[in-house]
Amino acid sequence: MPVKKLKKNTAGRRNISVDTFSDITKKTPEKSLLKIKKKKAGRSKGKITVRHQGGGHKRFIRVIDFKQERYDESATVLGIEYDPNRNARIALVEYEDKEKRYILAPDGLQDGDKVVSSRTAVDAKVGIRMPVEFIPVGSFVHNIEFCPGGGGQIARGAGTQVQLMGVEGKYAQLKMPSGEIRKVLKNCLASVGMVSNPDHRLIRWGKAGRMRHKGIRPTVRGKVMNPCDHPHGGGEGRQPIGMKAPKTPWGKKALGVKTRKKKKESSKLIVKRRPKKRRK
Repeated sequence: MPVKKLKKNTAGRRNISVDTFSDITKKTPEKSLLKIKKKKAGRSKGKITVRHQGGGHKRFIRVIDFKQERYDESATVLGIEYDPNRNARIALVEYEDKEKRYILAPDGLQDGDKVVSSRTAVDAKVGIRMPVEFIPVGSFVHNIEFCPGGGGQIARGAGTQVQLMGVEGKYAQLKMPSGEIRKVLKNCLASVGMVSNPDHRLIRWGKAGRMRHKGIRPTVRGKVMNPCDHPHGGGEGRQPIGMKAPKTPWGKKALGVKTRKKKKESSKLIVKRRPKKRRK
């Protein structure tokens, strides 16, 4: 998916780039696989529980088949579609009995290609889904299950790929994009290839209006608030936050604080932690 840079005709178009959607082959969604998406605007029982959410363009939910439980049945790709609820593309596939489903489209999948999900070893082509124990070591996979039969939960974002490092015992070792190496059961299913739309991260949104279309509302810095509204607030003129570490509006430490529970059950499956980020 190429990203097109716009001409600087107006102030709003300066340093802005857009998706060309050149990889889209089917423009209208399948009506039988649509659901109405109810807006909540980051609220629960009328109270704001997630800040900076609200508005945005009206969307329909595309029902995605993350499990692909029709084993050893080939499906034909009818088209690659845009999904407003995710940054990756989705593919509409049709089985031999004319049943249609949406799947997460891998990069390189085209109209007319055949995809299949199997519990046994098959040819490891792009879009093929099978247990990680049968996938060649060193291959890149996506849409990986945490537990067998639970559906894909790992590596579903645009351009994401996880490398299979090896299979030992009843576990397979996967190297995440963050650098973390973790184990999953070797009979968990995974799809071969990288998730589509890898250039999505290169888009420069450019102006606040485009973020409002995405349902993201403005964020006000704490240091420009009053002391009663934020721990960073107060002071005469433009001041630093005045504390050793930044805090949330409710006084808890923010930015870089580890939130993972120390005694979490799945911690024993992590072989190597992701490297620490260096602060500039």
